[in-house]
Amino acid sequence: MISAVRVFRVATSRLVLELESELGVQAFDLSAALSATGRADELAELCASGFFARAQLERWLASGAFAAHELLHGRPPDVLVPVDPRRVGKILALGKNFKEHAAEFGEQVPEEPLFFTKLPETLVPHGATVSPPPGYDARFDHEAELCVVIARGGKSIPASRALEHVAGFTVANDLTLRTLQGADRAKKYPWFRAKNFDGACPLGPCFVPREHFELADARVEARVNGALRQSASTRDFVVDVAHAIEFVSAHLSLAPLDLVLMGTPSGVGPLVDGDVVTCSVQGIGELATRIARPAPLKA
Repeated sequence: MISAVRVFRVATSRLVLELESELGVQAFDLSAALSATGRADELAELCASGFFARAQLERWLASGAFAAHELLHGRPPDVLVPVDPRRVGKILALGKNFKEHAAEFGEQVPEEPLFFTKLPETLVPHGATVSPPPGYDARFDHEAELCVVIARGGKSIPASRALEHVAGFTVANDLTLRTLQGADRAKKYPWFRAKNFDGACPLGPCFVPREHFELADARVEARVNGALRQSASTRDFVVDVAHAIEFVSAHLSLAPLDLVLMGTPSGVGPLVDGDVVTCSVQGIGELATRIARPAPLKA
């Protein structure tokens, strides 16, 4: 019986399927296996069609359909963003979706869900090195988050049907120029600059289909150089995934491969040159990012 399913996107955008079962951990070239049956390796379409349903994957595994495409050396060491950024239409992020995170800034939870946007161009993979924009030498924070990947689009999606529109989940780090965010908020400007710069949204290392992820109680954590800074459970969300989708789709239609970031726990903190920040979600994996903050040039 399959106990865990992870999908990685590797060089040339090929998909690698990692399965854990009584046979151990096996990795397969999913793109090649799909091609052999005349199917495309379109992640949202595969999810929407039920390809990753446990029973179907177990039939494929038992039939040997994957066997010819097994990767003898296992998971590739270098992975790309699990959802191709060229196919992502929008990234919608929830602010203050943990009570303790709002409290650490001396604020209340918003009366209705608070969304802001990050651009697909900000996406970078597991293992990337990220720097704040040139000339920015103030506070630069990590924010570990669960990321929801949309499979089927829609408008005014009711919460009771919302999870049917979800492809699966991955891990995000909503890197934030905190000092700039505070300054812009004081001017009543949007948060755009503080949330959007090159590398502002590390994502990965893999994608877990909805059917194989325990959404109700998964820990969301961040460690910096191995020291724990953030830790909370998805049960602590102020707005759960279904109601977040209901709220945002009432205002804006969702499309396949849109991303929804579900907010960060308390414990956000500054990053300095050489830090390695590791964001994780239980049942998905660890997303590592190295921080480079060169000293400013002297005049």
